[in-house]
Amino acid sequence: MIRRDQYLQKLIEFKDSENIKVITGVRRSGKSVLLSLYRDYLLSDGIDEQDIIYLNFESFELLNIRTDTQLIEKLQPLLRKDRHQYLMFDEIQMVDGWQRVINGIRVSYDCDIVITGSNAKMLSGELATLLSGRYVEIPIYPFSFKEFLTAKNIDSESRLVDSAFDEYEQYGGFPSVVLAEKNIKDSILSGIFDTIILNDISMRSGIRDTDILRALVGFLSDNIGQLVNPSRIANTITSEGLTTTNHTISSYLQLLEDAFLFYRGRQYDLRGRKYLQTSGKYFTVDPGLRRNAIGRRPGNYAGQLENIVYMELIRRGYSVDIGKMETKEIDFVARKIDEIQYIQVAYDIPENSHETDNLLNIKDNYKKSLITQRYNNSVKEIDGIPVVNIVDWLLETNID
Repeated sequence: MIRRDQYLQKLIEFKDSENIKVITGVRRSGKSVLLSLYRDYLLSDGIDEQDIIYLNFESFELLNIRTDTQLIEKLQPLLRKDRHQYLMFDEIQMVDGWQRVINGIRVSYDCDIVITGSNAKMLSGELATLLSGRYVEIPIYPFSFKEFLTAKNIDSESRLVDSAFDEYEQYGGFPSVVLAEKNIKDSILSGIFDTIILNDISMRSGIRDTDILRALVGFLSDNIGQLVNPSRIANTITSEGLTTTNHTISSYLQLLEDAFLFYRGRQYDLRGRKYLQTSGKYFTVDPGLRRNAIGRRPGNYAGQLENIVYMELIRRGYSVDIGKMETKEIDFVARKIDEIQYIQVAYDIPENSHETDNLLNIKDNYKKSLITQRYNNSVKEIDGIPVVNIVDWLLETNID
């Protein structure tokens, strides 16, 4: 079991508070392991095992619990008024009406509650209304590159780091994939991909014919780093023999975001200080899923690099937009509280490069940088803009 201290620490910070801890993230990203780590922490901290209630609603033993009434019947013999208890509910969105049960427990019992789920919708609607701000979301992602190296027992100063990055770029950071032998990595990725498409999206949304959904995932994966909109996607998929509409594509895009499979970077007009409604960029949660979706063929190296940078910024707690300055594009505008960073991404930097020109058009004093993969050690900056190798950036220890 790989320790994920940055997530565990967030749980510990909110331990014994009235806030319900909601761990969200794509399937197989480590939510169940995080619950196990939290349980181990509680036991090591002196909590009696009988005061910890753990239920995994995807386990065989709990397959018969799918309604709020069944959940209440399961919990009533376990809950006690005279003790402080710790409740952990894994993939609770499998139970219809779970929101009312969780809120009822919070109101009636002295307990610490942690729940996990693989769909963003669990944080909207009824739960948000019932809890009215009494919850904290802890998003979890597949391994970062730092975690990848830890899982592989590779020191960050080792000569193996560059080849490790090549593997990370190709197969991604899902824990089960990282720890698997190379000859079965693609099979595991395929299983994760199919489970997300068939279980987390199609079955729950009542989609019987998944061809258009799979075509959409293939299109987005093949166009990482490109501005797209529903109309363009619908026209492309229709031209390939699958008739669809803008409305269907818009609906399916939302389902992909809700399942944490893709994240949308909205376009932001830096001069007009407003979001543009037309186009955006979609980034997949993990490089390995992109490989699976497009048939394991190489290509679009610049887009792959943008994807890794985008997801790392999200991991670090930034909200990330695609900047627009008149006709120029800023790859990423990353915001966190009162901090802003402007980042340009380039797979390589040709001689007499103008990759920093777009950044130079921004006249404020916030941090600006250029991240590249094919790095020339002699080039430390261009026109005063720092040039950073992707591996060095991913391994930064002093993260703002």
